[in-house]
Amino acid sequence: MSSRRRKIRKVGVVAKVASRDAVFVAHELAEWLRRRGLEVGLDQATLRARGAVDKAFTPGEPCDLVVVLGGDGTLLSVARMVGPAAPILGINLGTLGFLTEVSRGELYPSLVQVLSGRFRVEERSLFDVEVQRNGSGGAAQHYRVLNDAVITKSALARIIELTLRIDGHLIARFRADGLIISTPTGSTAYNLSAGGPILSPLLPVAVLTPICPHALSLRPIVVPDTGRIEVTLETQREEVYLTLDGQEGTSLGFGDVVRLGRSDLRVRLVKVSGRGFFESLRGKLRWGGLDESGEAGALPENARRPAE
Repeated sequence: MSSRRRKIRKVGVVAKVASRDAVFVAHELAEWLRRRGLEVGLDQATLRARGAVDKAFTPGEPCDLVVVLGGDGTLLSVARMVGPAAPILGINLGTLGFLTEVSRGELYPSLVQVLSGRFRVEERSLFDVEVQRNGSGGAAQHYRVLNDAVITKSALARIIELTLRIDGHLIARFRADGLIISTPTGSTAYNLSAGGPILSPLLPVAVLTPICPHALSLRPIVVPDTGRIEVTLETQREEVYLTLDGQEGTSLGFGDVVRLGRSDLRVRLVKVSGRGFFESLRGKLRWGGLDESGEAGALPENARRPAE
C-alpha cells in the first residue's frame, strides 16, 4: 500500500467503446476536469466513437492519473499498458466488478477526493509470461497479465496432458481440460469458477488450478510468486490455447513451454471508497444473502470471467 501523494495535473481517460454510456461519460468527465484546470487526454478509440479530433492519450505515456470507465475487462486491458507510475481509478459501469469498485453514481464525489489528495494507492502484482516453442530455436513470445494465464483445450479437443514444474522441480504430470495460473488479483475471476480459492490480492503468491482434472486428487495449489512456474504441453495433435487475461492469446503445440514469474512492474489502483477487499466480497458475492447495500437479495450467478 502506498501513501505517497503528488499534485494531479494530467489525467488520461479510457472508456469501453462498446458502451455508449461509457463513451458519453468519458467526454462529460473530460470537460469536467478541464474546467478545473487539468490537462486531459482521451484514448484514440474513445475520441473516434464520438467523432472528436483532439490529440489522443496513449496508455503508457506519462500522466498523474488514469480513469477507466467500463468494467473489470476494460481495466485489465489498460493495466497491462499503463506505466507503473500512473495510478488507475476504475469506474464500474458493468455488473460484477472487483477491480472497478467505484460506481457511476460515485464518480464525481470520488474524483473530488482524489484531486484533493484524499485517496490511497494499492499495488497489485503482475506476472510476466514467456512462451518457448518446441524445437523452433526462435525468439520466445512475451506477455504480461494482471489476472491469469490459462492453458486450455478447444471445445472439440480431447483431454490434454501437461507437465508442471516450479524452479525446475517436478510438481505433477497430469491430464485435464487445462490449467489456470492466477495472480491473487485474478483469484476472483476464472480461478473462482473452476473451484480455486479466493486470495487476498496483496499476497505474494500464485494459485495453480487444474480445469476438470482426470485425477480427482489433483487440487489447486498456492505457491510463492518468487518461484519460476513452467508448464510443458505433452499432448500431440490437439488444439490447445494459451489465453492471457481472457483478452490475448496464442495456440500451443506439442513440447511448447509456458514460463511464468512475478514481474518487476506493478499496477497501482486508486482506492477512495473506504471499502476493504472482504467488504467487497460480502457485497458482490452476497455472502449471507445480502447485496452491496446490505439488503437481502437473490444469490448471484456463478462467478465468471468478465466479458468486457
